[in-house]
Amino acid sequence: MKKFDVYAQYGNTLKEQIWITQRTGAALGYAHVVDPLELTDGLRLLAEAEARRATRWESVLLVGDAATIAAARSWHEAIWTLELHVREQRQDAEGWTRDSQRVSQKRDAFYASARRDLGVTGPPPPSGNWPREWQQQDRPAV
Repeated sequence: MKKFDVYAQYGNTLKEQIWITQRTGAALGYAHVVDPLELTDGLRLLAEAEARRATRWESVLLVGDAATIAAARSWHEAIWTLELHVREQRQDAEGWTRDSQRVSQKRDAFYASARRDLGVTGPPPPSGNWPREWQQQDRPAV
């Protein structure tokens, strides 16, 4: 398996965890997320996604350079922090937004490091801000 594939699979696995977390968060009333997923279903899917992440993590550890491994670890730890909002059924809209933004920052850092390690030239694409401007609607806070 090529290093590119290892990094891409790991990134896609983490994106799956984020998506499940966001959907489950929507069921808890968190803003800026659509397609709610009930808590029991979300927790089950999170456990399955975490198992896939842990398996793919071993490949990152085998082929990744030190900087990219550190960035990957920071990204998945930020996702775990976001997941706590769901797992503990927190009612903290400000914390949800803060932790979601942190996940996005750590994602960007992972891709910048992976691109450098893979020899991809030029700057990475600009990061999207979260929540998106079009999502900035008045909505009751959780």
